[in-house]
Amino acid sequence: MASSTSFLNSGSPSFPSQRLLALDQQLRHYKAPTSSLDDNVEQMIQEAAGEVVQNPEMFRPKRAAVLICLFEGDDGDLRVILTKRALRMSTHSGEVSLPGGKAEEGDKDDDDTATREAKEEIGLDPSLVNVVTVLESFLSKHLLRVVPVIGILHDRKAFKPKPNPAEVDDVFDAPLEMFIKDENRIAEEREMMGEKYLLHFFDYETEDKKYLIWGLTARILIRAASVVYQRPPDFPEQSPKYKFLRDGNKVTVMH
Repeated sequence: MASSTSFLNSGSPSFPSQRLLALDQQLRHYKAPTSSLDDNVEQMIQEAAGEVVQNPEMFRPKRAAVLICLFEGDDGDLRVILTKRALRMSTHSGEVSLPGGKAEEGDKDDDDTATREAKEEIGLDPSLVNVVTVLESFLSKHLLRVVPVIGILHDRKAFKPKPNPAEVDDVFDAPLEMFIKDENRIAEEREMMGEKYLLHFFDYETEDKKYLIWGLTARILIRAASVVYQRPPDFPEQSPKYKFLRDGNKVTVMH
């Protein structure tokens, strides 16, 4: 099981490192590929409804964004800030996630959504984060179109985590590279509507706590690590294909 000392207990230089400056330039040139999800998801959902939709808004995915906030650890490795959701949350309670949430009316773009939510959830001031790129969107089982936003925290000493107890029980960090290494990982083969896919689970341990990172968060971090390190994972990813099922007046994603 991977383990590490948390950034909460570590020092850090107050100036940008050469590695982070180089990463900043690398990612600013990255352009996310257009996916079939971005082009066709609303049509796919309406087809799943099985009828001509009188109220398309009912089946239109709501937009959300998550922040993949990277910083340099004491050993020179790239690390990502994660949260453990509060047990009182109505969805995904107690699970590990990236800071983020649904877009609100005042948000100018996905960057705004991700950094606003990070401030609300863990007290991360948006001025500390240099947003450098976005990845292709993912679709959650609750019909949220989730856009991963990558940002760099150059001065981690300036970040003093303040978890919002209504939403977050814990804030920690993990090495980004672990999400493309075939270590501390298990995968379960699942099948839905005749399509097989792999569900990935990553074990991670700090000095005194253990975490399990899986599901959509794991999929996003596998993709982020692949982009940052410019290589595919050391294991077969076998991502699910999106399937939509209607249940009464609701359409859900099966993956």
